[in-house]
Amino acid sequence: MQVGMIGLGRMGANMVRRLLRKGHECVVYNRSREPVETLVREGAAGAFSLRQLAEQLARPRVVWMMLPVEAVDPTIEALLPELEADDVIVDGGNTYFELDIQRARRLRGRGIHYVDCGVSGGVWGLERGYCLMIGGEEAVVQRLEPIFAALAPGQEAASLNPERKRRSSADRGYLHCGPHGAGHFVKMVHNGIEYGLMAAYAEGFNILRRAAVGAQGEENAEAMVDPGHEQYQFNFDLAEIAELWRRGSVIGSWLLDLAAMSLARDGNLNAFAGVVGDSGEGRWTVETAVRQGVPVPVLASALFSRFASRGAADFSNRLLSALRFGFGGHKEPPTEAGQ
Repeated sequence: MQVGMIGLGRMGANMVRRLLRKGHECVVYNRSREPVETLVREGAAGAFSLRQLAEQLARPRVVWMMLPVEAVDPTIEALLPELEADDVIVDGGNTYFELDIQRARRLRGRGIHYVDCGVSGGVWGLERGYCLMIGGEEAVVQRLEPIFAALAPGQEAASLNPERKRRSSADRGYLHCGPHGAGHFVKMVHNGIEYGLMAAYAEGFNILRRAAVGAQGEENAEAMVDPGHEQYQFNFDLAEIAELWRRGSVIGSWLLDLAAMSLARDGNLNAFAGVVGDSGEGRWTVETAVRQGVPVPVLASALFSRFASRGAADFSNRLLSALRFGFGGHKEPPTEAGQ
């Protein structure tokens, strides 16, 4: 099958490579030339304008976008003059699901189909495959099934669930989740859960790393919640514990695998400053939960922790310290960096 790919960043380029490996034809476009030229050398057809992209695609065209959310609508508007009725636009980026509903309604008047596809797999997707959460018209989704099947991990990615009474494409790593917006809704919640899982691992390993605090002297007395308890000093090897938990533990996961790899490279993680970004899905998950009246304390806490990592809590922490000093004369304890 033939597909045009717009956006050749960390995800888009490797998705093209996986499609090429599976025997599909790809026409690729990117704002900068170098990623296009690289993939042309690997077997793709290159386009250096949206018109060139559309001209090289057989009708009805399939155009897949892997773009930041703010670039999707301008790209669609620039692409529309080059498309015809029955062509399909797929948004595979991280988009707010309500935008999908609006776009599908707008494009329907032009006779153009719209599919929203949440993609999970990251930079490892080329080898592992991509988990695909799909929204749109059933007939159009079925038309694109060869593309989804090629990108997805396949049945061998996980053992079959013995409790399932039926098999579906979910067993192979892709699923038509519902009408327009449903794919990105599922991906939104997926990423909200991801925030919480990552935060849980990070907090747990931090407790292990600081397990020697009880024997560090009076200057760290405030770190001990209950001064009457036994002092202890456990100097844990975090890389070893991560490796241990990967085998037979109920908290084993791919995220734990990645943590183990990072700790094996550098137990102190000196290459990272601890500033954690968010690309929108965690916020959208919490906002949606508020509108639904659904409690999500873990997901909300994980989102706010990311805000704090970027310095958004610095002033509030300084004010807390000032108030504490004001009413009690408490001086600030030394930081790890200052010890």
